[in-house]
Amino acid sequence: MILVTGATGTIGSEVVRQLAARGEKVRALTRAPERAVLPGGVEAVRGDFLDQPSLEAALAGVDAAFLVGVLGPEDGGRDVRLIELARATGVRRLVKLSAIGTGEPRFGPFGTWHLPGEQALRAGGPEWTILRPSSFASNTLGWAHALAAGEPVPNMTGDGRQGVVDPRDVAEVAVAALTGTRHAGRTYTLTGPEAISVPDQAAVLAEVLGRPVRTVTPSRDRLREQLSASGLSEQAVEGVLGGLEIARGDGNTTVTDDVREALGRPARSYRQWAEDHKGVFGGA
Repeated sequence: MILVTGATGTIGSEVVRQLAARGEKVRALTRAPERAVLPGGVEAVRGDFLDQPSLEAALAGVDAAFLVGVLGPEDGGRDVRLIELARATGVRRLVKLSAIGTGEPRFGPFGTWHLPGEQALRAGGPEWTILRPSSFASNTLGWAHALAAGEPVPNMTGDGRQGVVDPRDVAEVAVAALTGTRHAGRTYTLTGPEAISVPDQAAVLAEVLGRPVRTVTPSRDRLREQLSASGLSEQAVEGVLGGLEIARGDGNTTVTDDVREALGRPARSYRQWAEDHKGVFGGA
């Protein structure tokens, strides 16, 4: 049995889909199982990181688990407690979704958010794998509404380039680590094949859709308002803004070959992602 936490999120939902397609026994952890849209045969269970009995029930009989911790400075040790609880209940293989830049001082507070969880994972035994993805290609799904309205799409990182990665690649590495032993003890920094900026992505999407994709740069104050309105704490907002500034200054241009190392094939490009998702943007 494989437990997937964050089972309805960007990566978790794709991990669930790929595991189910392989015929694996999958248990999907979500706060609202009655609303979860899952592949046939997947067991949906209710769970919350603040409710230990629900987590204990979800972990019962589980052999491997995909862990998506609470992101932000207000984590309060929940990520670590989830890892400790998983080990205490007999889960032998753990795969943690972390983030690029974890543990690097130049990433500021953002680089510390996943660090306690990573440290707890490494300290507890050999069968762990850590995934540190760069910026997701799917972040541009948020452009769909603006494009439909004929408006420019938001550019929050200027001309800063990032190793934009396809979430399907991240999920595929997670599935490989959950179902085999070759990736035990590995930390993978997962990126696409090139470092590209938001204007680069807009240009690619424009070519794929056959129509212009214009960008606009919101002010820092506007970004702060939007992040605060999303429910983030003031400390988390400042952490996100700091991360955006790092990207804006070309501080996240890292490109690795770790997808190829893990999967034996090259990482998908942003163009491949855009071609496969152009229907979301009204493309034929």
